[in-house]
Amino acid sequence: MIEPTIARPGIDPTFKMLLDSFPMTFNAADGVEVARSRLRQLKVPPELLPEVRIEERTIDYGDFTDIPVRIYWPPGDDGADQAPPVVVFYHGGGFSLGDLETHDPVARSHSLGAEAIVVSVDYRLAPEHPFPAGVHDCWAALQWVAENAAALGGDPNRIAVAGDSAGGNLAAVMTHLARDNGGPALTFQLLWYPVVTADLSLPSFTENAFAPILDREVIDAFLSWYLPDLDITDPTALPITLAPANAADLSGLPPAYIGTAEHDPLRDDGARYAELLSLAGVPAELSNEPTLVHGYANFALVIPAAAEATSRGIAALRKALHP
Repeated sequence: MIEPTIARPGIDPTFKMLLDSFPMTFNAADGVEVARSRLRQLKVPPELLPEVRIEERTIDYGDFTDIPVRIYWPPGDDGADQAPPVVVFYHGGGFSLGDLETHDPVARSHSLGAEAIVVSVDYRLAPEHPFPAGVHDCWAALQWVAENAAALGGDPNRIAVAGDSAGGNLAAVMTHLARDNGGPALTFQLLWYPVVTADLSLPSFTENAFAPILDREVIDAFLSWYLPDLDITDPTALPITLAPANAADLSGLPPAYIGTAEHDPLRDDGARYAELLSLAGVPAELSNEPTLVHGYANFALVIPAAAEATSRGIAALRKALHP
C-alpha cells in the first residue's frame, strides 16, 4: 500500500501578503546597490520600535580600525544587582547587504528579550570587500567586546553571539575562532537560518529554489559578490571561516539554538549543522518554522507568526544567559 503524501503547510497568509507587496528578487546583473536599496525598503514603522538606550561607536582592535557598532542597553540595567550579559550581533544580507539600520529592530528585540547589552557590528561588505574582510571585522569586534564588556556595564563572563543568515554564518565562525584562539569564552550561539555548510546540493536548495526573499538567483548573486575568486564546487574543501561545518572537531563549542524556515533554501543547511553539533556533544536545539520563509526575524514586529518564532529563539538565548 502506498502511503499518501502529506502536503507541507503553505506560507503564513499574512506574511505572504506582505512579501507579495515587496518582492526582493534580484540577480548579480542588477548590481549590489539595487539589492541594497530593496532591503532598505523593508522598514518597520517607527512607532512599533521598542525604546532602548542606544549609542553609536566606532571601534579599533589590532590592525582593524573604524568598525562601526551600535550598542543597545536593556531597560532597567542601571542599578541592577548583577551586570547584564552581552550579545554580539552580526546582521544578515548575504555578506553584501544590510547595516546597523536595516537590522535595528532585530537588535532591539534581542536586547529586550534576552535582557542583555547588544553590540551590533557593521562589518565590511562585498563586493567592495569580499571574503574574508568581514570575518576579520567580526572577530576584531568580538575581541573588543570581550575586553570592554565591563566598561560597557556588562558581564564579561556571559557573552554570546547571534546573527541571521550571513550573520548566522559569521556568528558560528566566531565560536570556532574563540575556541581555537583561547577565548573569549562564549556562553551561547543563536543562529537564525544560517549558511554554515555551503552545500548547495542539499534538498532544500532545490525544493525552495523560487522561495520569497532568498531564491537561487539571489544566492548566486551573493556568491558572486562575496566569493569572486573562490571555487565552491566542493564545499567540503572550504575553510571553516567560510563553512564552519567543515571543522574536523566541533566539540567544545557553545550551546546553540538554530532557527530555520520550511520555505527557505537554507533550511537543510541549518538542520545539518544542528545534527553535527549534537553528534559532537554540543547541545543544539533546532526549530524549523513550518509556515515561514528566510528572514522572518526581521518581520517579528509586524507578522504574528514571525514574532512567535523569533520569541522562541530569544527565549533560549535569555535562558542561557540568565541561568
